[in-house]
Amino acid sequence: MSNSVSDLPMSDLNRSQTEAWPLAARIIAQWLDRRERVDTLMDPMPKGLSYSDRARCQHLIYGVVRNYGRIESALGRLIAHPPRFATRAVLYIAGYELIEAASESLESGKVAKIVHHAVEQTKHLSSVAESRLVNAVVRKLAPLMAGEAPPKLATSDVLAEYFSHPGWLVKRWLLQLGAENTRQLLEWNQSSARAYVRWRDASTPAPDFLKPTQWESYYEIGAGRWSDVEPLLKSGAVYIQDPSTRLSVELLDLQAGETVLDLCAAPGGKSLLMADLMPAGDAPGKIVALDLPGERIERLKENLSKIEAHDVALVQADLLEGVNQIFRDHQLPTQYDAVLLDAPCTNTGVMRHRVDVKWRLQERDFRKHAQQQLALLHAAIRLVAPGGRLVYSTCSLDADENSRVLKEFFDSRAGGPFELEKEVQSFPWESGHDGAGAFLMRRS
Repeated sequence: MSNSVSDLPMSDLNRSQTEAWPLAARIIAQWLDRRERVDTLMDPMPKGLSYSDRARCQHLIYGVVRNYGRIESALGRLIAHPPRFATRAVLYIAGYELIEAASESLESGKVAKIVHHAVEQTKHLSSVAESRLVNAVVRKLAPLMAGEAPPKLATSDVLAEYFSHPGWLVKRWLLQLGAENTRQLLEWNQSSARAYVRWRDASTPAPDFLKPTQWESYYEIGAGRWSDVEPLLKSGAVYIQDPSTRLSVELLDLQAGETVLDLCAAPGGKSLLMADLMPAGDAPGKIVALDLPGERIERLKENLSKIEAHDVALVQADLLEGVNQIFRDHQLPTQYDAVLLDAPCTNTGVMRHRVDVKWRLQERDFRKHAQQQLALLHAAIRLVAPGGRLVYSTCSLDADENSRVLKEFFDSRAGGPFELEKEVQSFPWESGHDGAGAFLMRRS
């Protein structure tokens, strides 16, 4: 994928200017105004948008949101009174394109093209009067976006601005992870995320256009190959899944014919992985997926429909309100050989994919999530059969949501019948994929 509009051939450039670029600007203006989730704002994209324009639009939106803090700080030095959202969106996209141009050490002529393009877009999206403001600001913005990365011993505020993260979050990571690891995490989060699929049928080879990875059955989708992947997704041959998701399921070490409970199951990727990893036996295994009623249930139903080798059931219920009677009503077990609790969390391990999480996150959210996670864990243990296993997992890097939740659990009376057998922590700069924490416990 081209890194800037002016990298495209002229035919593609004209088409991108009339479709992808202004659409990205409109969505960014909405995000600046409403601060809704980026994926929610992108859902209503026109169905007639070509694949290349859709990819270009997403690239621009993600790039702006990922670098929002750095661009915002620079614009704050140049503009006393921020213009309306449509004009600000143009400035943010131009700022992101300038960051890309600087990172590639491209010729100065590219900056002129970015300035000209931003001015022309402002005339259509905002006004001729504001295009003159954009012309002056983007020219002054270029050297600010070309600044070198801060030194290793930079303060938290300098790191936060350059790597575009909230200052309080950088300080938190420096205390928990140390300076070197924090720097690597910031660099990781600011890089473009790779897209992976899991090849579900081990008996047949994956097509050549999928790039093998170091993780068995996981393949990287190369640039421009989404049109080839879409038929595989529809057929169920592959599932879009980061390799980090395998950690919690592999800890369960599922055996043939077991009863398995997937709590907080939507959208169903881990249920599907459990079904694919459970060995075949004389009798099929049974997988029960539970989650709250809501919008994600339809996606969960769709993914569960792809499970063929084992019995599967979907339960819509609130784990914290008790589910035994609901299980009885559905003639399902009330205790299971293996239970997975992939708890809701702050998502600090997946910020490279979920680029707007850092701007929605509040410092108080860590304690709020930890309290909910502990409550879910206390509810989940009641569903583990004697001798059974439970895996508690999150996609967080924070100790408050991982080791400290486990400590509080084992310090309580409820932890008595359980023993911690194994734990896995994935740090993205070490593992090469999203971050996660997973803890295997066994009931006596």
